[in-house]
Amino acid sequence: MASTFHLQIITPDRILCDEEVESLVVTTCDGQMGILARHIPLITPLDTGIIKIKKNGQIKTAVSSSGFVQVGPEGTRVVIDAAEWPEEIDVERAEAAKRRAEERIGSEESNVDKTKAGNALQRAVNRLRMAGRL
Repeated sequence: MASTFHLQIITPDRILCDEEVESLVVTTCDGQMGILARHIPLITPLDTGIIKIKKNGQIKTAVSSSGFVQVGPEGTRVVIDAAEWPEEIDVERAEAAKRRAEERIGSEESNVDKTKAGNALQRAVNRLRMAGRL
């Protein structure tokens, strides 16, 4: 049997996960990072991306926004602004957000924050991929 560790995934609205798991993969600002039992302690920022959780040999995925991950002897804690399981994604809302972000990115107006629009586009694309729409 694989070694496990305690994982908590926390958003301002809810606790998405609070259980023993075999592994976790998160999207950091430098790319994907995997965490197993007895990982070295660390705190690192997270980027918008996909979270993969392995428990009992099964992988469960969720989309997430930015935040951070903390790994310590008591377990791993992920604190993020928002996260959704695939079945929770509102596809119409994600498609509308994608269109708005693309319009802002393509805008010639000087007051448009292209970085913020790019982040919104990435979140929408991740949600649509997770929902099987891209």
